[in-house]
Amino acid sequence: MHTPDLDSATIPELNRLLSAGELTAVDLAAAYLERIRTVDPLVRSVLFVDPTALLQAAASDRRRRAGETRGPLDGIPVLLKDNVDTADLPTTAGSRAMLVAPPAADAYLVRRLRAAGAVILGKTNLSEWANFRSTNSTSGWSAVGGQTVNPHVLDRNPSGSSSGSAAAIAAALAQVAIGTETDGSIVSPAGSNGVVGLKPSIGLVSRAGVVPISGEQDTPGPMARHVVDAAITMSALQGRDPADEATSHYPDGQTTDYAAALDPDALRGARIGVWHVPNESDEIAAIVQSTVDVIKTGGAVVVDVELPYQDDIGPVELPSMWVEFRHELEAYLATRQDVPTTMAELIEFNKADPVELSRFPQEHFEHAAEAPPITDPDYREQRANATDLARRSIDETLAAHQIDAILAVTNGPAWQIGYYPDGDHDVIGSSSAPAVAGYPAVTVPAGFVGPLPIGVSFFAGRFADARVLALAAAFERVSKARRAPAFLPTLEG
Repeated sequence: MHTPDLDSATIPELNRLLSAGELTAVDLAAAYLERIRTVDPLVRSVLFVDPTALLQAAASDRRRRAGETRGPLDGIPVLLKDNVDTADLPTTAGSRAMLVAPPAADAYLVRRLRAAGAVILGKTNLSEWANFRSTNSTSGWSAVGGQTVNPHVLDRNPSGSSSGSAAAIAAALAQVAIGTETDGSIVSPAGSNGVVGLKPSIGLVSRAGVVPISGEQDTPGPMARHVVDAAITMSALQGRDPADEATSHYPDGQTTDYAAALDPDALRGARIGVWHVPNESDEIAAIVQSTVDVIKTGGAVVVDVELPYQDDIGPVELPSMWVEFRHELEAYLATRQDVPTTMAELIEFNKADPVELSRFPQEHFEHAAEAPPITDPDYREQRANATDLARRSIDETLAAHQIDAILAVTNGPAWQIGYYPDGDHDVIGSSSAPAVAGYPAVTVPAGFVGPLPIGVSFFAGRFADARVLALAAAFERVSKARRAPAFLPTLEG
């Protein structure tokens, strides 16, 4: 059998090998499981390995031999962020309070992946409770999994909250992974670990069976080393689910084959607005400029833009999320057995546990416990304002400059781990406008500051997911900016 280079191989390339009989799904899964065994001790990104992974792969091989392959994800190994329900593996959100019996059923998106033939390898670590427990939390740390690190430089933070998913993909521990985002939790770790991450439009991927923060902003999405792999995975994830009303809003007749919508010439004739976010260093500005040069070479027209209302979004976003978090998390906890059932009970569990509060406190929990009900008129006004300001910031910019998408840097260089309890030291990002608006954003590797990856994000209006994926893929094809991690022990290593 031909063993491919796992770092560079794309899903289409793997499918060609599988179809030609030069590779089996069992061999592919075994290769990734071996990397988890040998490489993940450096990165600490995988919480649980699925003991049935090779059996799932063998079933895929039988389907292929019988001519019953379910599509391009059949036999492809996938990791899931551990806030996504799995009936045969724990789902903890990183909390020791959740180290109990697995959920009663798979999340809807997991059922979609299984129906597409994907091989579930296991679950990845995350910033505990998707980074919504403390204002001083450290990304990549959970009481269940400890501290995940950045595979490019092992004393650097992987960013969060989909820390383990991003680090695992960078380290080639699976072909694709599923992350979740409320504001930055897919794109920021993807950028910091030098991989691709798509934060889809709200309503493309069901949130049913995903530990929630905010029904107005939460969404799962794919993370991969290649845009085409993210697009293929997105096609499997997308679908209407009666348990998530938001999925009913996807327009009839709009594409659901995101890989087929990729166009190598997508940049040609496209108008791209470049937003220089605050706190861009000279090194970051140079990467943004090199990105501009690349997309111009690809035929794009570039204009500088400013996004309005950015300073007004945060003050209404956060208190809205406290209300939503309590309401939606308590509804989720009611579906689980032997766990705390209220925010107040979670707070008391953490106080009594020897590990939970050992790195940082739980201010978000405390604010959420005191938040008004979701019917509160002040909350409803705050949420409406947050959504309106975020959508206007993008829609008005797109219209004023007649542009197809907005480009901005995704992340700054990964910061050093070890600031407990002072929290994260990231000072740059562009996620809030598309996150609060519920619009798509995709980050793709663009360059490095020393050995540390920097990504750029393409984002646009609601349900423009295929468009931003096509732009990202066209940029990726020309820039060739991604490189495999070196697992340096320190920045000087």
